[in-house]
Amino acid sequence: MDLQTRKLNLIEYLIGLQDEKIFQKIEDSINKTLQSTNQPLRQFTQEELVERALKSNENYHLGKYQDQEQLEKESSNW
Repeated sequence: MDLQTRKLNLIEYLIGLQDEKIFQKIEDSINKTLQSTNQPLRQFTQEELVERALKSNENYHLGKYQDQEQLEKESSNW
């Protein structure tokens, strides 16, 4: 699985995530990594957000997505 697909899968997982504790751990891990590498977070422009949303909708309509159950099954093998 390529990096782009993995990123999209992670985004889909985060969108469906309902557990605040797990989300906080993920967020803390990202912040810790960014602090150690001194890479600032960059805000998306409105155009970038619209482009990403359109691409996500296109992928959804083409069946290029995984549901929560599929992601959980896949992540259990990590």
